[in-house]
Amino acid sequence: MIKFLAATGLAFVLLSCSTDKESINTLKTGIWRATVEIQGQELPFNFDLVKDNNGGYDVYIINASERLLLDEITIKDDSVDIALHVFDANIKAEISGDSLIGTFIKNYDRRADVPFLAVYGQPYRFKKSQFSDEIPDFSGKYEVTFTTKDDTTLAVGIFNQVKDSVTGTFLTETGDYRYLQGNVSDGMLKLSTFDGNHTYLFTASKRADGTLSGEYYSGKTYMALWNATKNEKAALSDPESLTYLKPGYEKIEFTFPDVNGKPVSLADDKYKNKVVILQLFGTWCPNCMDETKFLAPWYRDNHDRGIEIIGLAYERKPEFDYASARVKKMIDKFDVPYDFVIAGTNNKEAAAKTLPQLNKVVAFPTTIFIGKDGKVKKIHTGFSGPGTGEYYDQFIQHFNETVNELLSENIASR
Repeated sequence: MIKFLAATGLAFVLLSCSTDKESINTLKTGIWRATVEIQGQELPFNFDLVKDNNGGYDVYIINASERLLLDEITIKDDSVDIALHVFDANIKAEISGDSLIGTFIKNYDRRADVPFLAVYGQPYRFKKSQFSDEIPDFSGKYEVTFTTKDDTTLAVGIFNQVKDSVTGTFLTETGDYRYLQGNVSDGMLKLSTFDGNHTYLFTASKRADGTLSGEYYSGKTYMALWNATKNEKAALSDPESLTYLKPGYEKIEFTFPDVNGKPVSLADDKYKNKVVILQLFGTWCPNCMDETKFLAPWYRDNHDRGIEIIGLAYERKPEFDYASARVKKMIDKFDVPYDFVIAGTNNKEAAAKTLPQLNKVVAFPTTIFIGKDGKVKKIHTGFSGPGTGEYYDQFIQHFNETVNELLSENIASR
């Protein structure tokens, strides 16, 4: 999806070592307010730190209704190192009283490092209004246009407002921005999310005619202007019309190594006469994380019906050992029971070359449905995750209908 983004929850176990010369540092339990600094803007998110059952701590990043667990935290002396979920990223900070002062680090690209600060006991997201004027209402569904000097992207914005508190998301043809949370401050809409890898900040003002005009920041460099018009019928292109097989093809063919280096092909006996779902994804991708969290339990419940899933991983770096380690960590975090292969890197043009039967790779994730006859039946671009509400429910319904239809087909063996 567009430079996107998406947020969430944390949980971490604090491991500390002590000697006669070292003191054990503790962190206060409760709500913290964290910020990362991007492009001169302060992007806030909250996390909840609680005691776990092992004498350590659990910490949850909070984005709207989501609480994202982080469980790899190391404390030594006055320093804390937080591994950020499945992502190849960390927060490293010094403990200074009721504050954590440090850096949000992307290990795969250290040029993306940004300052990090967290303060205990601050439950708000953005600062509240200083004035007592009437609070404008941003609730509703909007037809949205994001504009940069290079391109224009259409989206659907959904916002829910209670008093001055706002939650919502943006849907695009390549995925959604997951759980956005914020509030109206001095008449301006402010929303943010932090998923452990991506930083998204949105601001907007309401014009006299009810349209919205604002700015969108992501990471250290990406910035877009956005405009929105309320439209309850706002919609995007059919996600099954964007990625398709080139003329003359009916099947997908590949041979990729699994996470242990063993070659895997759709021609293998394991997949013959089965409905097979291909998940084009990356461990760096928050929409892929949401889809994996859906597919893992779904596979357990439906595997015996004659279904297999193969996750095709496109990672940040081409080295097999790096990519395999990232995928293995994701499998462990989500307890994923289906198969994975290392297919390539996250560059969409390069990814398309690994599957030359496709017209292009538009988005991660992309989901390909293969019938028992080995032929591609449908290709779904993008993913509308749980942060989209009814759109997520519609996705699940359509997903199940598609699989049931494919299972009902009577065909000869491949």
